Amino acid sequence: MPTPGSLMAREMREQPEVLARLAQARHSAGEELRAVVPAPRGIVLVARGSSDFAAVFGRYALEAALRVPVALAAPSLVTRYGVRPNLDGWLAVGVSQSGRTPEIVDVLGAYREGGATTVAITNDPDAPLALGAHTVLALRAGDEEAVPATKTFTATVAAFAVLAEALGDAPWDEAAWDALPQAVQAVLDDEDPAATAGAQLATASGLITVSRGYHYAVALEAALKIKETTSMLALGYSTADFLHGPIAVLERDLPVLTVRGAGPATDDLDALERRVTARGRPLLRIGPGDCDLPAGAGVDEALSTIPAVVRAQQLARETALALGLDPDRPEGLAKVTATH
Repeated sequence: MPTPGSLMAREMREQPEVLARLAQARHSAGEELRAVVPAPRGIVLVARGSSDFAAVFGRYALEAALRVPVALAAPSLVTRYGVRPNLDGWLAVGVSQSGRTPEIVDVLGAYREGGATTVAITNDPDAPLALGAHTVLALRAGDEEAVPATKTFTATVAAFAVLAEALGDAPWDEAAWDALPQAVQAVLDDEDPAATAGAQLATASGLITVSRGYHYAVALEAALKIKETTSMLALGYSTADFLHGPIAVLERDLPVLTVRGAGPATDDLDALERRVTARGRPLLRIGPGDCDLPAGAGVDEALSTIPAVVRAQQLARETALALGLDPDRPEGLAKVTATH
């Protein structure tokens, strides 16, 4: 019988190997993608759950690399309202770790019928999502048993980076891919910061997570992982959106978790952190350098999102364990959620 959190921990430890495989295969994957995908007029990403937050990273990476509009789909327009969009000249990317979420399969199919070139990002190249797309970018992360997605999430983020690099001028280089597995391993080998922070969070009534730019996706995923594993209310924001009203919640004694890289959004986070500490609110920081939860040192800003996500996974697991919960099997959740 597995001990609480042991499945999640095992799958987290597999991430350096999964990422190294994706990095090694990205050149051949890029050739396959370029053979199928013409230069798009725009891109639409179809996802739910944690895949939706990986798609937020994908929106940043693809728009930066291709300089065309990138949108997140509104799936219910297709599945509930019967809208059939005209997507001639567009690229549609369907994202589902299982490849079996009916809603994502149906929406990507409708987009293909509407003229889009379609790419499936999934862990199973034989899943319905993959079989209905023009081409597949397979994660090949292996089976994932714990309910919270860990290795499939980081592999999906990496897959979006592969897609951006294949189709455009990506803002990172070979050195970033070389450094990535080691940066993730460094986080996995350093569990104490997450254990300390998790014990602190276990006494809180909720959590606010904040970031901007490429790391905005990490703030959203960190909030989701905390909710999934602990049932604690956790809300993720971009720094800019947080200032437009939600910052009022600092009047409550809620801890704030910021997620940072080494890039242009750093000044925004610095300013917000000064406001948090000036009000005497608890503050935790994920990022390179002198942070409570160090992650991503020596990795290009965009790809440093991945070790930052791994640190957030650690934090969620440790918080759940501190609360006496099993993060592998959160109450009321299943591995695949069959939305339509």
